[in-house]
Amino acid sequence: MQTKYAFFEGKIVPIDQAKVSVMTHAMHYGTACFGGIRAYWNEEEEQLYIFRLQEHIARFLTSTRLLLMDVSHSPEKLSATILELLRCEGFREDTYVRPLAYKADLRIGVKLHGMTDEVTIFATPFGRYIDKEEGADVCVSTWRRVDDNAIPARGKIAGAYVNSALVKSEALMDGYDEAIVLDQHGHVSEGSAENLFMVRNGKLVTPAITSNILEGITRRTIMELAAAELGIETEEREIDRTELYVCDELFFCGTGVQVAAIATVDRRPVGSGKIGPITTQIRDLYFDVVKGRVEKYRAWNTPVYTEA
Repeated sequence: MQTKYAFFEGKIVPIDQAKVSVMTHAMHYGTACFGGIRAYWNEEEEQLYIFRLQEHIARFLTSTRLLLMDVSHSPEKLSATILELLRCEGFREDTYVRPLAYKADLRIGVKLHGMTDEVTIFATPFGRYIDKEEGADVCVSTWRRVDDNAIPARGKIAGAYVNSALVKSEALMDGYDEAIVLDQHGHVSEGSAENLFMVRNGKLVTPAITSNILEGITRRTIMELAAAELGIETEEREIDRTELYVCDELFFCGTGVQVAAIATVDRRPVGSGKIGPITTQIRDLYFDVVKGRVEKYRAWNTPVYTEA
């Protein structure tokens, strides 16, 4: 199925009517921010479940505050709009929802304050972000992650994703599936658009939120699930580049990438060079949870269709 509708300038309209001028401020200066929300199709229940909708909306609104945006839509209004939009689309497959807030003025000149702020939302069917989810080949990028005092990575700010695009294209053009980025101090930050976990001695290790990373909802979910269901604690700390070469397992996570194992880093095998046992457990549990198959976590799943 193809995208047919968008929420645009306060109402749901056909997607071909959701257009902005070439003079739009956000198009020229990257003065926009967005969210990424997944909805999962549960075939057994014939239900589409949005995963952790309220948390995604809260982070989206946090990003708008970083850009001095005055968004008139409440969290409740945004939730209701996303549900209405998905019901209009009628998707019966895994879906990605993209809310976007942007500076809508038709003007030249760099600033954030005193501008007109708009919100648009669309949804599209979406499967894998990385084809080789069971074992991606990655490199350490020559590019560094943007710093919090330059463009804060904890917000999903549109302009900051030029950094991600430089990282990703370099990796793909060099024959890799994805890249890992270091921060300004040379420590591991995250992927081009994913958080990162490694396994060392049976424990999960991940960079702290002060390492110029996105404060990932999937990241937080995995930490919660690993502790509660698998008895695996997570250590948040700085990670050196060479630890990537000697760790037992390594994986990306995020709304888009979901949980993707890393098989090699800079042509060096990670562990056995295949998806490891802890990554496998986490990945299997995660997919059961997001599809609404684990009763304990059903509060994280918002059903789209009123009648399953």
